[in-house]
Amino acid sequence: MNAAGDVVALTQALIARPSVTPDDAGCQDLIADRLAAAGFRIERLDQGEVRNVWAEHGDGGDVLVFLGHTDVVPPGPRADWRSDPFEPTLRDGVLYGRGAADMKGSVAAFVVALEQFVAAHPQHPGTIALLLTSDEEGDAIDGVRYVAERFRREGRRIDFCITGEPSSKQRLGDLLRVGRRGTLTGSLVVHGIQGHVAYPEKARNPIHALAPALAELCARQWDDGYPEFPPTSFQVSNLTAGTGAGNVIPGRCELVCNFRYNPGWTAPALEAEVVAVLARHGLQYDLRWHRGGEPFLTGEGRLRVAARAALTELCGGSPEENTGGGTSDARFIAPLGAEVVELGPINASIHKVDEHIALAELERLPALYRAVAERLLLA
Repeated sequence: MNAAGDVVALTQALIARPSVTPDDAGCQDLIADRLAAAGFRIERLDQGEVRNVWAEHGDGGDVLVFLGHTDVVPPGPRADWRSDPFEPTLRDGVLYGRGAADMKGSVAAFVVALEQFVAAHPQHPGTIALLLTSDEEGDAIDGVRYVAERFRREGRRIDFCITGEPSSKQRLGDLLRVGRRGTLTGSLVVHGIQGHVAYPEKARNPIHALAPALAELCARQWDDGYPEFPPTSFQVSNLTAGTGAGNVIPGRCELVCNFRYNPGWTAPALEAEVVAVLARHGLQYDLRWHRGGEPFLTGEGRLRVAARAALTELCGGSPEENTGGGTSDARFIAPLGAEVVELGPINASIHKVDEHIALAELERLPALYRAVAERLLLA
C-alpha cells in the first residue's frame, strides 16, 4: 500500500474504534504494534482509566516528539449524522467520522511519517518519538499533564514538540500555532435565602445579588493584548438558578466562567481580581478554581524555522503564525523547556455533526510531518 492509501486506511481503522474520552477503545494498541514492528521502543504510561503510550526511536541528542490524542468527544444524537459517526465513510473525496479531523487523521499521519522517517534514516541522529493519550478531550488530568510531571521528576527531556491539533483555517498549512493563552475556570455558588416572590423582604435573591458583579466582570476590558497574543477574554459558560416554579425566589445561583489569558496575567492575579469584585458587591458565595494551564509561546527558533520552511515548500505559502484559539496538551509540554508548535488539518468541522477531513488534505500530512522532522534532526 502506498503512503497515501496507508494514512487513509489507518485513519479509518482509528475512527471505527469508538474512543469517547477517556476510553481508548484499542487505538493505542493498534499504533503501538505498528511502531514496534518498525523498531520503536514502546513504553506504557497509563494512569487510572487513562491510556498513555510513548514510542521512541534513536538514542540521545535532540528529542523530537509528535503529540496527539486518541480520544474523541461524544458524537451527540447519531440520527443527526448522515452516516454513523464510528463507521468511517467516504463521500466525494471526503472522509467522515468522529475524530477524522480532531485528531485521528493527524495521529495516523504521525505514524506513517515516523515509519517512513526511520525506514529512510535508520541511524538518524537524536531521538524521535510519539506520545499519545486518551485524556485530552476530558479532564486532562491523567494524560499528558501526568506524563509531563513524571518526565520532570525523572529528568527526561523533550526539545521539540509538534502537536497535531487541527490548526489550519481555509487550506492545509495556512496557520501555525506557536503558543496558546492560559485557561482558568471558576465555579461560583452565590448563596441567598429562598422565599416567595410576593414577599421579597423575607428572602434574598442570589440572582439579583450576582447581577451587578457579573455585569462588571463582563464589561471589563482586561487588557489590550500582549506581544504575539490576543487580549484576555472572560466568558460565562453556565448560569443556573431556580426551582422551576415561577413564584419562588431561589436560594442559590451557580455560575461557571472561564478566562483565556495572555502572559500579562497569571492565574492567581486573575483570581484575586474576581474575588475583589465579589467582595465589593457584598456577595455570600463559595468559589472554586481550576487552573487548566499557563500561557506559553515558542519564540523564533529551530522549530518555528523548520515548520515554516516545510509549510512554505509543501503547502504553497508561508503560514500565519499566532497564539489564538483554545488550548491543547501542548500547554503541559512547553513548561518542560520544549519548543512547541501545533500543526494539523482544517478545523472547520471539529466537534460538530458530520466531522470530516478531505482525502487530499489527509494524504499530504505524513510528508509534511516527515519534512519538519528531517529539517530538525538531520540538518
